[in-house]
Amino acid sequence: MALPKLRIRLRRKYYRLVFTFLMALLMSFIISAALILVKAGYSDHFFVDLLSSWGLAFIFAWPSAFICAYLIQEHVLSRIEFY
Repeated sequence: MALPKLRIRLRRKYYRLVFTFLMALLMSFIISAALILVKAGYSDHFFVDLLSSWGLAFIFAWPSAFICAYLIQEHVLSRIEFY
């Protein structure tokens, strides 16, 4: 028996907030993992270091992504005519 798909309904005005949250979450994870691998390599405490640095990276990534997405959409993309 298949489980029903989980669907979350949110108001349209929260789209940018949810999008930047998810984008910052994934990007901060990828960048944190890559930087730890480059700087220290893989070790026994890799995942402890990753979770620690990921939390700190996300604190900076989410507001940055939110502000940058707004500035790009409002001030850059609004001046480009797409066809």
